[in-house]
Amino acid sequence: MMQSRRIDPLLRRAQEHEDSVARDLAERQQTLTLQESRLEELRQYAEEYANSQMAATSPAQLANRRAFLDRIDQALKQQLQTVDRSRANVDIERDRLLLASRDKQVLEQLAASYRVQEKQIVDRRDQREMDDLGARRARLAATATQEGDA
Repeated sequence: MMQSRRIDPLLRRAQEHEDSVARDLAERQQTLTLQESRLEELRQYAEEYANSQMAATSPAQLANRRAFLDRIDQALKQQLQTVDRSRANVDIERDRLLLASRDKQVLEQLAASYRVQEKQIVDRRDQREMDDLGARRARLAATATQEGDA
């Protein structure tokens, strides 16, 4: 079996792995986009609530408003951490995709190198056969010429 044919299953597996990692990256990127969107919505809500002119008629209402603003602030911090984790996951998947792509590229280059070597071998064999055929024809022609002269 030719070396280039033996590497084909490895190439298929490398392509499948690269495709799988690319799908994972797309999912992570989609999650990041969703988390960033949620963060932005939460920021807008916090800003709107903080800027609203609610009439606080008692110290208890002021305390409740302050407590709610604190909860919103805490939610913002948690969402920011979620966004940061999502970004880290995207970066990890991007690195995995880069490695998978490099692995596949190395195998493709190896297969191409094997194909070039195999073609050179076939070309040399064909050339030898042509040379042998030419030499036989020359010998036959020389023999025929000698027999015709005799």
